[in-house]
Amino acid sequence: MPIIKSKFSPSFPFKNGHFSTMYRSIFMNESHSYNRRRITTWDKDFIDLDFSKVNSSKLVVLIHGLEGSSESKYILAAASELNNAGYDTVSFNLRGCSGEDNLLLPTYHSGKTEDLDFVISHLIENYSYDKIMVVGYSLGGNMTLKYFGEHVKTISDKVSCGVAISVPVDLASSSRTMGTSKNKIYMYKFLRSLRKKILLKNQKYPDYKLDIKKLLKSKTFKEFDGLYTAPVSGFSGPEDYWEKASSKPYLTSIKKPVLLITSSDDPFLAQECYPFKEAEKSNYFYLEVTKYGGHVGFISSLFSKKNRWLENRILQFIKDYG
Repeated sequence: MPIIKSKFSPSFPFKNGHFSTMYRSIFMNESHSYNRRRITTWDKDFIDLDFSKVNSSKLVVLIHGLEGSSESKYILAAASELNNAGYDTVSFNLRGCSGEDNLLLPTYHSGKTEDLDFVISHLIENYSYDKIMVVGYSLGGNMTLKYFGEHVKTISDKVSCGVAISVPVDLASSSRTMGTSKNKIYMYKFLRSLRKKILLKNQKYPDYKLDIKKLLKSKTFKEFDGLYTAPVSGFSGPEDYWEKASSKPYLTSIKKPVLLITSSDDPFLAQECYPFKEAEKSNYFYLEVTKYGGHVGFISSLFSKKNRWLENRILQFIKDYG
């Protein structure tokens, strides 16, 4: 019954989920240097991998969330702290998220574990790491959890453990929650970024009959996923996409140590995104639910040197199980 009682206890301002969610991206100063490697995929596209090496025998794969990248502040913070602790890192930029549009009409989506499997296979075949660990955030966390449960029979022995943070394990309920008035500012930001990318796709692929008027008017993930994500990725509609891409059905199949860190006050998540029953049934899937933390926040203090609880928690788990 691997449900972990959390010790995370932030100071007063960070006991508000929205404040914690926004603080990291707006106020935290993070920087890190990478060495980029571009790899060609099986379907003639490309993926950009940003390495940060300290000559370690262990590698941590970092996967960002929706419309993030290797430059997202939570990725920069993790890469820095993991390097300081003696781990090499590689930040996996999902297709179309590395600052350059990918070559194909489809980009990435929450359940596209074939890309993660391809990246890990590439790392095993081309580098001599003894152990590989995976850390995913939000959308990248859903991909991480789904990968460990879905690829349980084929996953390499070199892949030792994983950590997922602030994950919408049930995409349908999370999408509905994101469509509520309390999350209007987040939806505006996400859809503004997504629309720009898809309008560019429309120019590159004129045969793709995108309804531009509907795209520009879209205000929810259901509308956006129905117009783009679902049809270009082979799903019959947004509900079909959410059902098949969600990691929740795969959690009880996980057979390697994986930790999900999530907060009770995460404004992005519905009640269905807290998989207590799945953790209780598993010997490998660990769940740690903090009282506070927001969405990929987990900031504890206005003093930046004290704001490494999340990175230290990730590090502790991969030291124990990696």
